[in-house]
Amino acid sequence: MTGPVIKPVVPSTTPVRQDSASAVGHPRSIGTRRALPLPVVPAPRERVVVYGLAAVDGRGRVADQAVLRALSWAPDTRLAFRETDHLLIIRRDAHGVFKITKQGHLRLPAPIRHCCGLLPGDRVLLTAEPARGLLVVHPPAVLDDMIAHCHATRLDGDLR
Repeated sequence: MTGPVIKPVVPSTTPVRQDSASAVGHPRSIGTRRALPLPVVPAPRERVVVYGLAAVDGRGRVADQAVLRALSWAPDTRLAFRETDHLLIIRRDAHGVFKITKQGHLRLPAPIRHCCGLLPGDRVLLTAEPARGLLVVHPPAVLDDMIAHCHATRLDGDLR
């Protein structure tokens, strides 16, 4: 198969000069550049929060050493649990019935897991606020609601 050879088109690397009359107002005129849009820099964080994402095992254990270390919760640290709007609020409590396991895991008691609809294998968001000595566990249903609300308000419902 032989046929006519098509010559390649190679753009010139030297800029094309335009006279000042034709360059006025032209966005691509020499010496005029359009500014690139700059991203908005978020404000610095006002508080320290340590985040972790962990799966709940069949016994309700959650292992995230960074979060527990940020709170200085060692094995046998006694805890108090409270459920509020499907969030688990956990604090250190010298008289607490529950505690960090010998292996250093947080164990979510069965009644609390059932109350929040947590099943084995569910991944939860852990947010530790060391200054307040507070750990908040966000179950998947709560995360779904937060993300849906965030997307609806910031993306105008458009997820394409």
